Amino acid sequence: MKHDKTDEPTRLNKFISHNSKYSRREADRLIQEGRVSVDGKVVSDMATKVTDKSKVLVDKKLIKYEKNKMYTVIVYNKPKGELVTKNDPQGRKIIFDTLDAKYKHFMPVGRLDYASEGVLLLSDSVDVVNKLMHSNLERIYKIKVNGPITQQIQDAMLKGIDVEDASTGAHENSDITSMKFAPFSGFNISSNGEKFSKLKVGIAEGKNRELRRFFAHFNLDVMDLKRVDFGGISLNNLPTGKSRYLSREEYRNLRYFINEDDQSF
Repeated sequence: MKHDKTDEPTRLNKFISHNSKYSRREADRLIQEGRVSVDGKVVSDMATKVTDKSKVLVDKKLIKYEKNKMYTVIVYNKPKGELVTKNDPQGRKIIFDTLDAKYKHFMPVGRLDYASEGVLLLSDSVDVVNKLMHSNLERIYKIKVNGPITQQIQDAMLKGIDVEDASTGAHENSDITSMKFAPFSGFNISSNGEKFSKLKVGIAEGKNRELRRFFAHFNLDVMDLKRVDFGGISLNNLPTGKSRYLSREEYRNLRYFINEDDQSF
């Protein structure tokens, strides 16, 4: 995909991330450390804006503005036991330990937690990542919970529910408590039992541990969670721990959300 920039001012960190291997967060760090100069002057102001005419250097190396930079999106079949992050202070395994080194500068579209698996999209474009992450594209999951799917739960999936305390099921460091769960885009219960149930659900948001929080509200633990589709992009028999490029058709299906047309591929 191509993306045409204009000569309108853009934030310095965004300019760096769009035209180099650095993520926006890494660009912020470079600016803070005094390693970035604009038109011959070291810049420390995070709000600095530049244009395609600006001479931006990182560690005295020119960041070349690419007018028609090609952006890439890949799908990774994330296994359980990997963190979706660039690094982990505790030394746990991260997705970039498995992904090919050529994807080390890619950014994930949202998160799958440590115990979850399945479809994870990544891109080398901040704009594409942000647009996909904040879109209403449907995410489809296969879930196993440790109890029955009651009529009350089915009603909540159909109509949505507001939960004042949605901290159960959340990450221990999350500061999000209350949560509004929108109606699921769909669900299908394949087995419903006292000890465990299996179902497939579709949601259009993807909030922080949304599904684990939802079922925890009904005193159910999510035993297995696998994302099998994101906006029409599925695994297509992709083995666990492997990645693939999106197909031309998959790119076309996403163009509404990333403001592209067929001529840009």
